[in-house]
Amino acid sequence: MKLSEKKRIDILEAAEQLFYENGVEHTSMDQIAAKAGASKRTVYNHFMTKDELFQAILSTMLAKINHGDIIPFDKNKPIEQQLSAIAEQEVGMLTSPDFLRIAKIAFMQMLQEPQLAKSLSNNTMGCMSYFEGFLKEATKANTLKVDDLNIAAKQFVYQLKSFVFYPLLYGFEKAEEQQNNKVIEQTVSLFLAKYKA
Repeated sequence: MKLSEKKRIDILEAAEQLFYENGVEHTSMDQIAAKAGASKRTVYNHFMTKDELFQAILSTMLAKINHGDIIPFDKNKPIEQQLSAIAEQEVGMLTSPDFLRIAKIAFMQMLQEPQLAKSLSNNTMGCMSYFEGFLKEATKANTLKVDDLNIAAKQFVYQLKSFVFYPLLYGFEKAEEQQNNKVIEQTVSLFLAKYKA
């Protein structure tokens, strides 16, 4: 690895840590340079603005997150089993340290920069990248009866986020496997009560 590439990684890691601890607004380029063991000029050579550095961190962190494999609809498997597998995968991502770390950094910045929320909401993560397609296939097979794919997909994912992700993000609760399993079971049950054909 070239020295300049290593220095870029050092700067990204230093900024990520400081943004996580203090927020983007309360972190200066001087602090980032000091933590990275680099001159301020070196930091600016790699990243012209703090916003550019923040965007690079978001991209790097998003790439680290394990979104899981796409789970295609299978008409030969019980729908409850398939939805449970999707929910388990989603909960695994939502409760992972990498995801919670990026969420905390992004959430603090969204309070300062509301337009960031819009750009992040357009970034489909986890099962939202394929779940509408899954529901469409399940509806075609007459296993589910879904009129609005987007609303149904959000109902499923937001239910998981409400009970599993947000309490962790805000520090209200700690992750507990038993509680998560109960949330998964109830989310699938509610979803099927509404949408099972």
